Amino acid sequence: MLREVLTRFVEQEMPREEARRWDREDRFPREIFQKLADLGVMGLTIPEEYGGSGRDIPATMMVIELLARRSMAVAIPYLMATCYAGMNLYEVGSAQQKAELLPRVVSGDLIFAYGWTEPDAGADLASVRTTAVRDGDSVVVNGAKRFCSGPEISDYIYTLVRTGPAEARHGNLSFVLIPPTTPGVSITKMSKLGARGVSTTDVSLDDVRVPLDHIVGGEEAWNRGWQMLSGPGLNVEKLEVAALALGLAAAAFDDAWQYAQERQQFGKPIATYQSLRHMLADMQTDLHAARLMLNHAAWLSQQELPCGVETSMTKLFVTEAAKRVVLQSQTIFGAYGYVEDFDVERYVRDVLLMPIIGGSSAIQRNNIVNWRGLTR
Repeated sequence: MLREVLTRFVEQEMPREEARRWDREDRFPREIFQKLADLGVMGLTIPEEYGGSGRDIPATMMVIELLARRSMAVAIPYLMATCYAGMNLYEVGSAQQKAELLPRVVSGDLIFAYGWTEPDAGADLASVRTTAVRDGDSVVVNGAKRFCSGPEISDYIYTLVRTGPAEARHGNLSFVLIPPTTPGVSITKMSKLGARGVSTTDVSLDDVRVPLDHIVGGEEAWNRGWQMLSGPGLNVEKLEVAALALGLAAAAFDDAWQYAQERQQFGKPIATYQSLRHMLADMQTDLHAARLMLNHAAWLSQQELPCGVETSMTKLFVTEAAKRVVLQSQTIFGAYGYVEDFDVERYVRDVLLMPIIGGSSAIQRNNIVNWRGLTR
């Protein structure tokens, strides 16, 4: 039922010409986001006691996939609300933060941006240099974040900070909620290839002062950031990116399948040529395998079973398979796959990001063998 509702929503509220315009203008369609919230899907990561519909990871991944089939400008903000904000707040927020903020996620009134990576700290998050010190009833933050997605459309930047000597690495990290409008916050937009509608930015933090109750998890969570970072939410983040990639690949395959039957060359549809038929068969097989892996990993996460290896394998396979499918779709379209009149050009720009974000393919390969105990 949810799939049917979302499919109708995408067709009615997110038509192709609008998705192209959002991409062209690099614009977040807030009005569509609010209509999406009105459907109730923002509460899929939030318990009923806070107004949600209950934690449902498989359903959340399905929504991300369906939205990504049409537009990153809606799909990415959706996960910034339901996963970045909703899931993290529920897992590690204080009782006060949950009570105040989770209902706002459900209503579509709260979005988080991640302020994790830095110019010299990507996969190695224990090396962050942005510092936070307590000063009376405030926390003062100084530093810089890089590749921060969508802070200007967000209510808070979910910021990883160093709260003690750098030598301790994992032992003195914390999370702080920083409103982007706070004095001392400076946001610089970066030009990029795809995933438009949600900016990628550098964020400078110069003596940024926020109240103590902006420490994620409350004051008792000071210096407990690494435990929060290593929780279930990190596994789900890998699945979120896989769901985005799957949506792009599914859209590219559908377009290529239809185009192959309509395009005529040498007096017959190009779908009649064996080389192209084999290409479509490989694409369909990749999609099937990717969906099975994503569904299985989401089920494991839903059951709160150990799934670090499975989510890494899923993120690795699905994003790499999606890239293959989208590039094969572009090949089927030929020169038309390179021009903006056809959506496959946008799919290509968007899918190239997927093996990079949420932990690169190389990082996932390291995770798989290291967590399975391969001798070092």
